[in-house]
Amino acid sequence: MSLNKILSIGGKPGLYRLITQTRTGLVAQALIDGKKISVPIANNISVLSEIAIYTLEEELPLREVFQKISEKEKGGKTAVTPKADKLALEEYFFEVLPDYDEDRVYPSDIKKVIQWYNLLVEHDLADFSDPEATADVDSETPEADETPKN
Repeated sequence: MSLNKILSIGGKPGLYRLITQTRTGLVAQALIDGKKISVPIANNISVLSEIAIYTLEEELPLREVFQKISEKEKGGKTAVTPKADKLALEEYFFEVLPDYDEDRVYPSDIKKVIQWYNLLVEHDLADFSDPEATADVDSETPEADETPKN
């Protein structure tokens, strides 16, 4: 499942899977316990595919940050726990993303990224491949024979 269907809902812990949209909001299922909830549109809802992390040069999509963590951890959970102290969290994140912007990425943000990554790995939702990259391969056309004409 892509990150397009995974949500973070303000004021609620963990991540949620989008089930359906309704006229007044949406219905989501908690990854932690599987309970379904109705979420009014007025809530602060973030789709993981739309979240990015500040680096010194650009904003890096969360999917790419998760990919880097997955490469470091060989697909398993993180070596550091989200409850680790500020210094340990920053050290770990610096190993994963050496050019992250320390002034704009707070320890609480790092904690969330690590929690979310571990939750996705735990529920076998850790496919962080680029959905657009596979679409580009399908659209390529074979090259025409380019023999020089005199």
